[in-house]
Amino acid sequence: MSSTGLPSEDARSDYSRERRRRALSSIVSRLRSEPDDVSVMLPFEEVVAALGRRSERDLGVQSIPLESIVGTVDRRRREFDRAFRPISRGTRGRWERIATARRRGEAMPPIDVYRVGELHFVQDGHHRVSVARALGDTHIDAGVREVLTNLGPGPELRLRDLPLKRHERVFHERIPLKPAARSRIQLSDEWRYAQLATLVESWGLRASYARERLLSREEIAELWFREEYGPVVQVLRDAQIGGAGTETERYLLLQTNEWTDEIVERLLGEVRPPARDDDTMVHQILKEMR
Repeated sequence: MSSTGLPSEDARSDYSRERRRRALSSIVSRLRSEPDDVSVMLPFEEVVAALGRRSERDLGVQSIPLESIVGTVDRRRREFDRAFRPISRGTRGRWERIATARRRGEAMPPIDVYRVGELHFVQDGHHRVSVARALGDTHIDAGVREVLTNLGPGPELRLRDLPLKRHERVFHERIPLKPAARSRIQLSDEWRYAQLATLVESWGLRASYARERLLSREEIAELWFREEYGPVVQVLRDAQIGGAGTETERYLLLQTNEWTDEIVERLLGEVRPPARDDDTMVHQILKEMR
């Protein structure tokens, strides 16, 4: 943090520097053709709604990493970007007053944040966060209130991820898999989660009929994964049937399409001839698909 010895002058320079950094970052993002929401501050209520609120608790005042603060509880997204660099010129007056006080050595009160996973959302203290980052701080004192959600947000969560997260959450509410199985269900299109949930529920009705009793959602999820999903995915893997997408996307493609040449090509990627040591089932599948 450079200093001329004049706190108010240094504060003005600090603000102008952060505005330039914001402008440069915007230009670089455009040149790299990055999505528009890469630098957008996350809205707390929309994130929690997508992930599913379970409960919350007060954790008191803690020192938290500034890099983990990526969102806001109110509507400050037009004032600061995700890195808390000023966007609006309307932030200048308050920003410079806080920066001047910081340069004079005045203590700052803790900010107030909500914690979701490893991410933090500012309720009070947006300008203090911005100034702290501009002056090179790595941590800041904050009163933390933790919100527990059904899904974790992940450190790279972006605004465009929220619809996918919402559908993923609903899928796991409908199909309550155990953690190990749950981690293997990965789809890149939100509507495919609804499609897969419907498929599993239909499988569960047939399984209930075969067992002559109504299975619970938990039983359906466990049986489907063990008797249907796992074996099918394993056969595809053993047969080296790959192509683009996750194993869940290949499973869904296999279950929901007619066997046209186009679908076969998408599923197989590259078809290899059966080897002598192939499993009988694998050998038969490859033979039928060629």
